[in-house]
Amino acid sequence: MTRALSLDGPLEGLPSRARIAELILSSRPPIDTYVGWQHYRTHCGLLVPASTVSPKQWSMLSESRQYDYDLYRELTNANLPLQDTPMHDKVGKLIRRRLSGNTRKKDAPTRAGVMISAWGNYGKTAAVCSAGAVFEDQWLELHSNLNPGALPGARDLHAPVVYVSTPVTATPKSLCASILGFFRAPIRKSATLPELVRQVAGSLHDHGVKALILDDISRLRMHRADDQDVLDLMRALMSLDVTLIMTGVNIPGIGLLRESKWNKKTRQWEMPPLESTRIHGLEITQTEHRFELIELDRFRYITPKQIGAFIDHLEGIEQHLRLLNAKEGMLTGGTMPEYLMRRTGGVIGLLGRLLEDGAQEAMESGRELIDESLLDEIVLRRDEPGQPPDAPVLPADLSTADEKTPRAKRPRNTVFDDRGPASATGS
Repeated sequence: MTRALSLDGPLEGLPSRARIAELILSSRPPIDTYVGWQHYRTHCGLLVPASTVSPKQWSMLSESRQYDYDLYRELTNANLPLQDTPMHDKVGKLIRRRLSGNTRKKDAPTRAGVMISAWGNYGKTAAVCSAGAVFEDQWLELHSNLNPGALPGARDLHAPVVYVSTPVTATPKSLCASILGFFRAPIRKSATLPELVRQVAGSLHDHGVKALILDDISRLRMHRADDQDVLDLMRALMSLDVTLIMTGVNIPGIGLLRESKWNKKTRQWEMPPLESTRIHGLEITQTEHRFELIELDRFRYITPKQIGAFIDHLEGIEQHLRLLNAKEGMLTGGTMPEYLMRRTGGVIGLLGRLLEDGAQEAMESGRELIDESLLDEIVLRRDEPGQPPDAPVLPADLSTADEKTPRAKRPRNTVFDDRGPASATGS
């Protein structure tokens, strides 16, 4: 006689159906608000994955508990953990170093900033937010969760880190409104720009802000006057004892730091000399001098160290996925690593999307296993540009740019030609 497993067995930690439904239906507040940022910081990585059971153990469960377990497995597979990667470690190290130095400065009038540039799905926002959350945890612990600069009797929120998304139609006023909106601060409709700037400066100081994350900075285009004014405002904020951390797609290409070139040997962005350098002897612009640019790369599969890092990442995902027929080496054995690298190009966001969809397809089809044949059925569009950062688009040869390609002459239209009277022999 078969009896269902009790919760004292492998499903001891399985939540109730009501709790699982609550986890699925619950929504987090926007991260560009104080409440949303605190929710992210305190809840990131807290989801407990479903227990691992064998097909035999699953078959011994009642239908009701099978449904609960499968529902929780879907939740687990859809929330892959944020793992440490060489690329994200590089970003985190730079942010920690910059924040550590800036928060200890006493006499410097401005604070150096950081720019994180990467293509889409490279995980730049996740890396920056994770580093910001770690800094805030350490800062709050250092000051016993109190704002060291708060006025006696004041009840201002203590927000060491502020996350703001650059407005789509950026103007100095809209950027000020976005920063004030993080604290849900009231804004007068008739407020002038100087009044908004003073209000922003007061809010950053009163709330003890040490790091200001400006995401999607690539929305700025330097050929627009409003966007240039926004960049000037950002530089002005650096004098308020705040470290600016900007993220965006192809930051060098949008002109924030002038048009730059990627050097394969040094793996750094190189700024070409300005025309003003020849005339005035100016070496670099203010923005270049105040910010350090770092390019967030994707996984590579060339050297043994790079291959090992990619396989370690796959192993972390493999241990997190919950499939009944999963086996050791499901993602790391055989030719699977090469297959996944070929399908995703090493882009961490595309890799996660492919494996999440693969896990869902494995459950729906009843195969309960991810292999190459199953992943072949999943259409994955690579949204990255054709030219990665280490293979920049080369400018056209100016010597041949003006040469026009010879075009073949079109034959003359002879429809209306007068061919004369028809010959007698042809009649």
